[in-house]
Amino acid sequence: MAQNLSSQVAFLFIFFAIASGQNTSTTTKTFTLFNNCKGTIWPGIITKDGSNRGDGFALKAGHTASYSAPTGWSGRIWARTGCNFDNDGNGKCQTGSCGDSLHCSGPSSPPNTIAEFTLGDTDFYDVSLVDGFNLPIGVSPLNGKGNCSIAGCDEDLRNNCPAQLSVKSEGKVIACRSACDAFNTDEYCCRGAYSDPVACVSSNYSKVFKQACPAASSYAFDKDSTSIITCSASDYVVSFCASR
Repeated sequence: MAQNLSSQVAFLFIFFAIASGQNTSTTTKTFTLFNNCKGTIWPGIITKDGSNRGDGFALKAGHTASYSAPTGWSGRIWARTGCNFDNDGNGKCQTGSCGDSLHCSGPSSPPNTIAEFTLGDTDFYDVSLVDGFNLPIGVSPLNGKGNCSIAGCDEDLRNNCPAQLSVKSEGKVIACRSACDAFNTDEYCCRGAYSDPVACVSSNYSKVFKQACPAASSYAFDKDSTSIITCSASDYVVSFCASR
């Protein structure tokens, strides 16, 4: 992971480490979401239990917000961009929509960068580009034990997105699709005859993602030790746009 991501979240690490002390409680864990982007984003959160239970809110540039989850929680956190919601919370986003509402009512619509977590006595977390990319994301554990390295993608892939994968608005690239989302073939989606790790290998498109963001999952079977991290931490910082 690039050194600059570590430095940009360092002050958050110190602050929240002091605030949380040596808390090792297994009851709940807190995610601190930090918006280092130039404008407002709308984080989305979904619990992966089939219920489509979700949350969402606006987060202004330079601001933080907290979300608590119990031990045993498994879910996803990501950023929505270009959103417009009315006073009742109804509206749409350019990227990362999770139903037409501020509070997510379903999984996100690709392309978007996703931070994935499964919490327990030992936590598993990763940043996934399997559904494409919309913003850089970094995940930093606090008070961790184990292989508690920073996960994520701190490169802005929109700058070098292949033309076939680019999503544009008013001539500007706002997201980069995955090859599966763009072409919908068994080979790129790791399904059918390609539904196992031997048959489904990295494509030229996923290699572009992996080269830019080696600490993120670039396609369905890209689940090596650099992509999925095992750690026991008290809390986590999820930072958006901590890029070069």
